[in-house]
Amino acid sequence: MNIFKLRKFVCLPIILISFFSIESFSESIEEVVVKGSWREKSANQEDSSFILFSSKNVKAQSMKHFEQLSFLVPNLNFAASDSRARYFQIRGIGERSGYQGTPNSSVGLLIDDIDYSGQGGIATTFDVNQIEVFRGPQGARIGANALAGLIYIQTKDPTDTFEATSEATIGTYGTKSTGIALGGPLDQNSNITYRIALRKDQADGFRKNYFLKRSDTSRKDETTRRLKVNWQLAGNTKIKFLISQVDLNDPADIWTIDGSLNTLSDRPGMDSQKTNSYGMKIFHSFDRFELQSFTSSTDTDVIFSYDADWGNADSHFPYVYDYFSETLRGRKSFNQEFRAVSNSANFLKDSFLEWVIGANYLELKETNLKNDDGLYGDPADPYGPYASASSSSSRYKSSNFSVFGSLDYLLSAALKFSIGLRWEDWEADYSDSLNELFNPSDNMSGGKISLIKTMTNGTNVYASLAKGYKQGAFNLGLGLDANSTDRNLAYDPEFLINYELGINTKLLNSKINFNGVLFYSYREDQQVLISTQTDPSDPNTFSFLTQNAAEGVNHGLEINMDIDINEFVTAFLNLGMLKTEIKNWQSRQDLEGRAQAHAPKRSYAFGLNWVPTSHTYLAIDFTGKSSFYYSDSHDNKSKSYVLTNLNLGYVKNNWNYELWARNIFDEYYSVRGFYFGNEAPNFIDTLYERHGDPRSIGLSIRYDF
Repeated sequence: MNIFKLRKFVCLPIILISFFSIESFSESIEEVVVKGSWREKSANQEDSSFILFSSKNVKAQSMKHFEQLSFLVPNLNFAASDSRARYFQIRGIGERSGYQGTPNSSVGLLIDDIDYSGQGGIATTFDVNQIEVFRGPQGARIGANALAGLIYIQTKDPTDTFEATSEATIGTYGTKSTGIALGGPLDQNSNITYRIALRKDQADGFRKNYFLKRSDTSRKDETTRRLKVNWQLAGNTKIKFLISQVDLNDPADIWTIDGSLNTLSDRPGMDSQKTNSYGMKIFHSFDRFELQSFTSSTDTDVIFSYDADWGNADSHFPYVYDYFSETLRGRKSFNQEFRAVSNSANFLKDSFLEWVIGANYLELKETNLKNDDGLYGDPADPYGPYASASSSSSRYKSSNFSVFGSLDYLLSAALKFSIGLRWEDWEADYSDSLNELFNPSDNMSGGKISLIKTMTNGTNVYASLAKGYKQGAFNLGLGLDANSTDRNLAYDPEFLINYELGINTKLLNSKINFNGVLFYSYREDQQVLISTQTDPSDPNTFSFLTQNAAEGVNHGLEINMDIDINEFVTAFLNLGMLKTEIKNWQSRQDLEGRAQAHAPKRSYAFGLNWVPTSHTYLAIDFTGKSSFYYSDSHDNKSKSYVLTNLNLGYVKNNWNYELWARNIFDEYYSVRGFYFGNEAPNFIDTLYERHGDPRSIGLSIRYDF
């Protein structure tokens, strides 16, 4: 990064802080508690790079989905646009499919401790208590699903007294949403408490289909239902139940030939997902430790279809060119985890040791049914046009068994040593209608060692060494036997070694909370995604293949700052600087030393929250990313961009009115790009981009009972 540019960037918040007068500070920043680890702990005792959003933060930004919130997290990216993002990337590591990637993704997603990795579309933010994003491998905590990091979302729990909140929103592009959450005790003694959350989101989408003369072929129709019940039994036993359903019924008319926001398709597709999940947690306390049980299951059905020629009969005239693809995907999971968690250590009470031991079993089952049909004709060919149709199915089943543990030892009142380890056994079984048979298995291990030092002024510094892992897998749909020597058939597990130096300190009488992290990650047998098109005239033969490059390097800097400027104004600054390299990829030596895909060198977010009176508030934020490669297999890049969001609120009694605008300057930006041929008759490789959301404006009204 240019030093002069960096200086300008760093100086901006300093100037703003000075403008609002640091001397007027009067209140300190609230204590932050991290909940995504095995035990709750103060944020200044966290030994990894993370960002935390409270429910207050989420409301202030008028965010309705984690995908929107992700722009505030440097070095966090996603690869979807009109459709909800299912996969995320942290520090340039992660799947980039808008539909289907590996069953075990690189970035973990836990909602109420239920694993939804690779199903990010369900991550709505209504009635959410806290969101935490951990950057860096979480091999000890999660295992194979968190090579790059973890997104941990906790929804609001039942309360001992009755409370309720409701919300309604209207906005541009036919945006309409309503939500209600309520709960409290079921009995007089508050031994049983409950909370119900219901939300409905609808929108026409920002695209217009000029051929069909419709403006709703990319609409959203999404429903979230959730029930939580907590039961305090006699003695030291507590049980927590959860039932959740998310139904995303979203059409997918998202491809354009000319790069505009308007489509010309004659057969718009679908990108729908319905997920039912169930969870039960049991806690029983003994004198020196607590026994915990976590049981969960998910059942997901996905329909993904699209107009593969992106047009209609007029678009390709005089050539006949019409293709359509549909995939039906089913995914079921069952997870059982047992933990024994010791009481917290306290050096002043001669308690120096705290520990966690446990075991986990995860079973995944996936089915896929793909149907393609096409028609292609050349006016010079008297025998055409030629029709084609194909159907294929696949089944995948895997089981992961792991044992894990951690040990924290207080060497002194100001020095803590931590170690965490996980060993995991993975077995899988794959078969399909193309006579592919594959039975991979691996034993993998990961963990973390760290040292945290607390200075006399309350500053905490840490150094950590972590190892993460991601299991190998099998490239689907190649039509090759498992005994084939084809190098594209299978790929090996990937391992990541991550070094971090971090600091957490409070400045100016605790008015500034500063977190800074330097990291260096070495990727061994790096899994890289390349794209290929077997038949230039058939877009349904466009596919992705994963291969192993020998090495990869990811390193950089992450800074988070929360600032109380005065009793009326707070601010935040999040900055990420990232450098990535692909190394020793023998099959693509031309990419030696090149940056990895979806890894912008700079990403940042800066915002102000102003409360001028007891009834009004204003929130504004700026988020930006530098350019990044779309793929590891071609050299096309995005353009850098900056987005501006605004939220103006008025509060009186129990009513809350918010006028909000996202991407207020209507910045034209892209989040993903493809480079392949899809235009008759020559099917020349061309860059096609998927655009981010344009400007949207709306009004939200909340009432708290």
